[in-house]
Amino acid sequence: MNGPLFRHTFRSNAIKLLLVGAGLALMGVIMPVMFAAFGKEVGAFVQSVPLLDQLSDFGEADFFTLSGSVAAGFTHPFTLLLLGIIAVAFPALAIAGERDKGTLEVTLSRPISRNGLLLTLFLAGLIFIGILVAVLMVSSIITTYAVGLGHELQLANTVQLWLVAWLLFAAFMSLTFAVSVGSDRAAPAFGIPATIILLSYLVWAIASIWPDVRWLGEYTVFHLVKAQETLDDGPATADVLILLGLSVVFMGIALYRFPRRDLPAPS
Repeated sequence: MNGPLFRHTFRSNAIKLLLVGAGLALMGVIMPVMFAAFGKEVGAFVQSVPLLDQLSDFGEADFFTLSGSVAAGFTHPFTLLLLGIIAVAFPALAIAGERDKGTLEVTLSRPISRNGLLLTLFLAGLIFIGILVAVLMVSSIITTYAVGLGHELQLANTVQLWLVAWLLFAAFMSLTFAVSVGSDRAAPAFGIPATIILLSYLVWAIASIWPDVRWLGEYTVFHLVKAQETLDDGPATADVLILLGLSVVFMGIALYRFPRRDLPAPS
C-alpha cells in the first residue's frame, strides 16, 4: 500500500463521501419511521388483498414488519444508486478515468508499482463502502430506538447485515476494477459493470414479486444478501463465502491483467 496515495484518495473523495453518507443516513431514518407510522395498519390491509400481498414482497422484504422495513433500506434502488457511486464510479474513474485523461502515467512514474496502486485504491474503496454501509446501519438502529421499537431489533444480526451488504458492494467494486484495468476510457469501465449490476437487480426484483419466475432470482448476486432473513436469523455462511469469493476472483483478474497491459498514448 502507498501511504501518500491512500491519503490523497481520501481527501479527493471526502465531499462525495459526505453527500452519499447523508443520503444513506436519510434512508436509514425513513424506513423505520414509515413502519412505525403506518406499517402495521397498511400491512393488514395489503395482506388481505392477494395481488397487493404478492407485490409487497419486492426485493425479498415485506415492508410490514420492522425487520422487513429495515432490510428494504439496504436493498432499495436508492441505496443501490448511492453506493454504486462508490462501488462502480470510484474504481472506473480511478484507473480508466485517469487513463482517459492521460494522468495515469504520471502517477505510475512515481515509486509505486501498478499492483501497489491497484491495492491502495482497492483498500480505500473497501473502507469507503464499509463506512457508508455503517452510516445506513447506525441511522437505522438509532431511528428504530427513537420510535420505540428498538426491542424488536436484533443488533447482532444488524451488524451481520452490514457485513453482507459490504461484501456485496465490495464484489461490485472488484468487478469494476477488473474491467477498468483493461479499458482506456472511463465510459465502458463504468457502463459495463453498471449494466451487469442493473440487469441482475431487475431480474432479482421482478422475480421477488412474480412467482412464476422466482427461481431466476436465486441466480442473481442480490439473492445472496437475503436482507430480511439476515436480520431475523443471521446470514447463510455459504452466501458470505460466495460474495467473498467473487471479490477475490475479480481482484485476482485485475491484479493479473494490470501489470501486463500496455498503456498506449491517449488519442
